[in-house]
Amino acid sequence: MYAGMLRVRLFEERVRELFAAGRIPGFLHTSIGQEAIAVGVATALAPDDYVLSTHRGHGHLVAKGGSLRGLMAELYGKANGICHGKGGTMHIADVSVGYLGANGVLAAGCVLAPGVGLSIKHRKSGQVVVTFFGDGAANRGPFHEGVNLAALWRLPVIFVCENNRWASTTAHECSTAGGSIAARAAGYGIPGEAIDGNDVLAVHDAVARAAGRARSGEGPSLVEARTIRWAGHFEGDPQAYRSRDEVAEGRRTDPIARLGQHLEARGLLDAAHAARIREAVVAEIEDAVAHAEASPLPAPQDALTDLFAYYPWPD
Repeated sequence: MYAGMLRVRLFEERVRELFAAGRIPGFLHTSIGQEAIAVGVATALAPDDYVLSTHRGHGHLVAKGGSLRGLMAELYGKANGICHGKGGTMHIADVSVGYLGANGVLAAGCVLAPGVGLSIKHRKSGQVVVTFFGDGAANRGPFHEGVNLAALWRLPVIFVCENNRWASTTAHECSTAGGSIAARAAGYGIPGEAIDGNDVLAVHDAVARAAGRARSGEGPSLVEARTIRWAGHFEGDPQAYRSRDEVAEGRRTDPIARLGQHLEARGLLDAAHAARIREAVVAEIEDAVAHAEASPLPAPQDALTDLFAYYPWPD
């Protein structure tokens, strides 16, 4: 978990540098400060379980086991990126690790996840699907539609809200009735749990409980993980809507430092070991950058590929 969170953090910090230098095109949303949610969820899942992500989804893919080389090349828009340069930062998918796709439409995963859950139920595969969404997305209709349907059909879906206090520039307390997103689960007759999203062990345990329920046929769960995003809503956001004290609070409750202290107190990590982990992660990231820099751009005619999928009808 410690190495996994560091992998997410350092990858996104490097991506910010590359974006600022003009090496990565387009738009960019990072999840720096929220690493405990991605890693806590991923470590509670089986390798063949599914994840649906958001516009802030690099960490989810990295935590689920996605290739740093493939992801970095994708952010560069290169032909050998995970989606051949066509997904960019907000529309990445890597089915090989169960990452069914990021989506720029808020709360879209909440209605896609029941479809995945229904497939799991019909196939009797014993899998679960997690859909991530933000606190702002929890106030949109698709959230309620998806939770309602998943509860009605007892589908193996885990709804994970990354509550980082801001829906773009709108404060959570100014836009969310009732004060708690987790409390909304009661209206659909399913468990709802609010947890410290900066505690990776708490996230892991909550999702493990939800996954156990889902696999035993008891249906969906809602987990609200409360956290603090260190950077702005998007790269370049001046963040005039919030105080510097909030970011300082996030740094004080840094999930990586917290787990590091926990491990050190139990004799499982020391400074030398931590340095070796960091060096290995940095080397992997720099390898991904070199790979992306050396990779080719898609050919113009590639714009016409990957538009359709052919599924032959059974005899």
